[in-house]
Amino acid sequence: MKNFGIKLLYFCISFIIVLILPFIFLIRLIEKIIKKDILVFDKDKERTQVGKFIHEKWLGESYSAQNNRVFVYFLFPSFGAFLLFVALPFVQGFYFSLTNWTGLNTGNEVFIGFENYVTIIKDYRFGYSFFRTVIYAVFNIVLINVVAFSLASLVTQNLKGKNFYRAGFFMPNLIGGLVLGYIWKFIFDKVLFSFGGMFAPSLLISGDTAFISLLVVVTWQYAGYIMMIYIAAIQNIPQDLVEASQIDGANAWQRLKNITMPLVAQAFTVAMFLTLVTAFKQFDTVVSLTQGGPATQLPEIMGSIYNKTILPVVQSTDLISINIYNEAFVNYNMGIGQAKAIIFFVILLTIALVQVYYNKKREVEL
Repeated sequence: MKNFGIKLLYFCISFIIVLILPFIFLIRLIEKIIKKDILVFDKDKERTQVGKFIHEKWLGESYSAQNNRVFVYFLFPSFGAFLLFVALPFVQGFYFSLTNWTGLNTGNEVFIGFENYVTIIKDYRFGYSFFRTVIYAVFNIVLINVVAFSLASLVTQNLKGKNFYRAGFFMPNLIGGLVLGYIWKFIFDKVLFSFGGMFAPSLLISGDTAFISLLVVVTWQYAGYIMMIYIAAIQNIPQDLVEASQIDGANAWQRLKNITMPLVAQAFTVAMFLTLVTAFKQFDTVVSLTQGGPATQLPEIMGSIYNKTILPVVQSTDLISINIYNEAFVNYNMGIGQAKAIIFFVILLTIALVQVYYNKKREVEL
């Protein structure tokens, strides 16, 4: 309790120093600059071009200058919080990725350069996890967006009780991933097992069927959420365009291809970005549903890449987030785990930027 109290006091003092005091200082500085008219440089008391611009945009009494100052006042706490809780831990994490940190030798870790990154490149388990994550992400993005767009197209029609259907399709997203995984684990192991046939003994004991089961569960969870994005986009389509196309004799496919798809292109960009990030960060549902298993053999093509004459055992649903967690918190290789997290961040950032760029380009073409 004593150590906890000291840490809490240290956190409060750091929070005040990093956020509160600079914020107060910034406000007081701006007020002094406004009152004393500091930005005057030449003998004739005429402001330079830079001074004029700063005064007009930030320090003057105009409506836009006041709005800009208010923007800074509200931005600074958020920016400080970003530095304190995101930027600084990221920099510290990168440093730990260059050490032999285990979590137990904090303060005594040894700087080893990029040795952890070399170890990761040679690690067939991480390579397999990345391979499975990419496959999972591709299927996940396609399934969720197809199902979500189909549901959105259905519930935006003149159906009786469509609001009830919207709520029902969205409801699974309100259930936490851990709870959802345990619910579906019970369904796969107990409920479907009672039907026998292809459902016996369980869909979760085989690598391929466990992978498919994971896709089904995640699609069921997130399709309703992405559906709401598509509903908002579809409802913004001008009805006069739809009615004019119907008068001109356009069938449902032609209306979908030439009117609906181009006008919801922005929604596709947002939905694909969300599903991409969610797929790569999938963790809680995997933990509760499969725990990364079941075990399977490393594919032959990957065995040849890593020079494995005897194919080792790997976990079939060991996605990259699960692999990082096990490396850091099960094997206590915090330095290697942190290096994997840095690599994961770079890969995800690159893929996300490419996806957004391509989708934005497609929006212009459509």
